[in-house]
Amino acid sequence: MKLQFTLYTRPRCGLCDLLHEDLLALCRGRAVDVLLVDVDGDPDLKALYGTRIPVLVGEGVVLCEGRLDADAVRAFLDQRCAATGVA
Repeated sequence: MKLQFTLYTRPRCGLCDLLHEDLLALCRGRAVDVLLVDVDGDPDLKALYGTRIPVLVGEGVVLCEGRLDADAVRAFLDQRCAATGVA
């Protein structure tokens, strides 16, 4: 079973690209998937996230906005891996 993150983003967003790259590096060797969602493609998401992007969500919980919060993501990974037995 893989853990899934959702990264709310938009095209041509340098911060979004950076957060995505940093997240992939942080998660290297772990069983995770990252779903990229373009907020501009959904009026509700655009209204919800607007200029807050990038926004990283794990299991419905916002883990960080703007830049990667490596400590928050590590804590989430450690907690979920311990709870599910996923490495």
